[in-house]
Amino acid sequence: MLLIGTGTIIGIVVAIVALLLMVGIVRVYNVLVQLRNRVRNSWSQIDVQLKRRFDMIPNLVETVKGYAKHEKAIFEQFAEARKMHAQSAQTNDVAQAAKAEQGLSGALSRLMVVAEQYPELKANDSFNKLMGDLKETEDKIAYSRQFYNDNAMKLNNKIEMFPSNLVAGMFKFKAATFFEVADESERQAVKVAF
Repeated sequence: MLLIGTGTIIGIVVAIVALLLMVGIVRVYNVLVQLRNRVRNSWSQIDVQLKRRFDMIPNLVETVKGYAKHEKAIFEQFAEARKMHAQSAQTNDVAQAAKAEQGLSGALSRLMVVAEQYPELKANDSFNKLMGDLKETEDKIAYSRQFYNDNAMKLNNKIEMFPSNLVAGMFKFKAATFFEVADESERQAVKVAF
């Protein structure tokens, strides 16, 4: 009968424990990478919808300009919001994108008030089509925000919970920023009335 020494048994046990530990670390690391990539993907979905909305604005502005030439402040607010959105898209800055969203929502709300003052504008086919497209985009933005925030929460939970927080700390995973709007009135979608 072959006898195995105590030192050999301890060595085998240590090797098995080390192997299981490495497998666990690799598994947690891969889950963290997957969650981080989901957050990035869901952010890009928000960005696509925000860009779509910002791309609609020049057409909407041009349609309204003919009726409301004296509403220059609204058009300037749109331009500023577009500039902020472009900057946030380049840097993937969620907080700056939320701020651009606030500016745009405020301008759109003011634009709706102006549109109410011009019945012939509300009867314009181009204006009505743009407003329909805008409403559809607002719905997509709301869904995309929720999807992004859900993914950000999953990643943040994994980064903060034991034992995955140890792996996250070793590999310097960062918590995702939630897409939040600071002003309560800006949290609601733009109301589109015909």
